[in-house]
Amino acid sequence: MDASYSVLGEVKRDIVGRIAKAISKAKEKGEFPQELNPDIKIETPSRPELGDFATGVAMAIGREIRTDGRSAAGVIVRHLDLENSPIRQVDIAGPGFLNFFLDRSWLEPAMARIWSEGPSYGRTGYGNGKRVLIEFVSANPTGPLNVVNARAAAVGDCLASLMQMAGYEVHREFYINDAGNQVARLAASLEARLRQVRGEEVEVPEGGYYGEYLLDMARELNEARGDEIFRMDPEALRGFLGRYAVEQIVEDQRRVLLEYGLEYDTWFSERSLREGNAYMQVVELLRLKGLTYEKDGALWFKSTEFGDDKDRVLIKSDEKGTATYIVPDLAYHKNKLERGYELLIDILGPDHHGYLGRLRAGLMGLGYPSDALEILIVQMVRLQRSGQAVKMSKRGGEFITMEELLEEVGKDAARFFFLMRSPESHLDFDLDLARLQSNENPVYYVQYAHARIASIFRQAREGGAALSVGPSEVNFSLLKDPSEIALMKLLAAFPEEIHEIAEAREPHRLIKYMTEVASAFHSFYTRCRVISDDKPLTEARLYLARLCQIVLANALRIAGISAPESM
Repeated sequence: MDASYSVLGEVKRDIVGRIAKAISKAKEKGEFPQELNPDIKIETPSRPELGDFATGVAMAIGREIRTDGRSAAGVIVRHLDLENSPIRQVDIAGPGFLNFFLDRSWLEPAMARIWSEGPSYGRTGYGNGKRVLIEFVSANPTGPLNVVNARAAAVGDCLASLMQMAGYEVHREFYINDAGNQVARLAASLEARLRQVRGEEVEVPEGGYYGEYLLDMARELNEARGDEIFRMDPEALRGFLGRYAVEQIVEDQRRVLLEYGLEYDTWFSERSLREGNAYMQVVELLRLKGLTYEKDGALWFKSTEFGDDKDRVLIKSDEKGTATYIVPDLAYHKNKLERGYELLIDILGPDHHGYLGRLRAGLMGLGYPSDALEILIVQMVRLQRSGQAVKMSKRGGEFITMEELLEEVGKDAARFFFLMRSPESHLDFDLDLARLQSNENPVYYVQYAHARIASIFRQAREGGAALSVGPSEVNFSLLKDPSEIALMKLLAAFPEEIHEIAEAREPHRLIKYMTEVASAFHSFYTRCRVISDDKPLTEARLYLARLCQIVLANALRIAGISAPESM
């Protein structure tokens, strides 16, 4: 079977094709102008009584030819050929919507596909193997990961998995900011903590890092190498302390991310870009292209020529001729593209608004296409316990770390809650709700549906029911309760959902989908007795339950959440 094949996708494409032919017939009859070429988009209505699919193409045609949408819809319906089609009914609704109602003929092959593909169900070939690099978290190596990092990790990892399922070749990367001013401040802060441990009365320098983690690090380092360290000259001491602190903190970040179920393909060091001033090549390239100029002693990039809101300084006017942060950032993204990636996606924190314009302008100035880079912003997280906000302040050392959050609510709840809202929206994270072992907790609700299905199969096994009845043995026509039909339609939609969610870069929609599947299963379980004395009906319903279990397990896996067999 073609990797890009989706039963529901084929049905949608069939409907689009039939509408296009109907429009062509109307043009032949002189009912529509010859130049008419509308974009036909098929959507899923919000309510089942509005049909399985809908399109607003007639209203778009009406606007273009200056007639009302209902009249245009009537023309399309009159020429619509429904022979050998799963369409059983077409209604004209409201100002000209076309609502399509399908028969059951397409559901049986859709269910058979779930059975045959199992853990691979949902995978399509829409991405055509396009090489994508997703860079996310990339926290400064100056302290433990925080809850915004945890949110970015959930979003980035889920998006990477979604795009892999949609047929892209995806690479996960963490950029280590191990060069620049923050490392110097980190070294000075660790030195102050070391001196405090050794009994000296010194303060952490202004703008430094005050967290307890540096005090713990200082104690360990002093015990292991304290006397030796302080025999170094001041410059060597700061260099050593900066490297040591970065190594320790990055190693700790790796450990916590692994506990979160996240493994990166590459950890890329900023320091490697700066060695030998290699990153300055981008400045020279822009200069050679005539895209720089000098003003007020600084070197500027003509970024407004590429859509940026203002030109950007590349080299400051100070004595050292210091490069601004855009230079290594641009060099890093050029490096990514030189490694053969066709699309770069950066998932950044809330303080990066406006970053896309200047970076995209830089890449365009270097000759790369405008769509080579996409940026997703992950907004702030507000933790709440007992209805009260839990404060976060990295500089003050008073924030809840990602590790502490995982210890309190667990990996599954953390990932689920972080994925429930659009990354661009602020998130209130209810710690009490995340720990709750009941259906009020949304992750429990979804996982419980999977566990309940496992329980049904344990019960069936004890009763001697057939557990591996496949599509060829099942009497599919017995599945006719509205709750069964609704569940099957949702399960059939999974590959298209994955594709659409991946293309929109909206991983929060996966949580919405799996919650709808869990709800549909709970409704089916309440309305329909799965195991009964009616053997053919029992087999059909066990078959449907197994298909639902496959889809839930696959959706949870994409989100990095476990699918428990019991709860």
